[in-house]
Amino acid sequence: MITAKPATLHLTNKIHATAASFILPGVLLTLVLVTAPALAIEQCRFIQAKPEREACYARQEAELAAKRKPEPSRESKLMESLEQMKHEDEALNRQLHSICRGC
Repeated sequence: MITAKPATLHLTNKIHATAASFILPGVLLTLVLVTAPALAIEQCRFIQAKPEREACYARQEAELAAKRKPEPSRESKLMESLEQMKHEDEALNRQLHSICRGC
């Protein structure tokens, strides 16, 4: 029968402790990020005054709509930059053609 040396067991325990020290904060951070939006939604339910509760729901709805809003497509960004370059080129051409030639 083969038995493990005490030094090997100590090293294995250190490795497990080090791995746990990296994994545990990551798991806790993930839980906080996932549960925070759910808690924000639940807090409106417990507001007693109706106008404040409705305002809370309206804010949440606006936040959700902003999150769902699609980002501008890459093609539209490209068209914007091309349009801006066109205007800059036209301004540069006007400046170049306004220089007195042969004065």
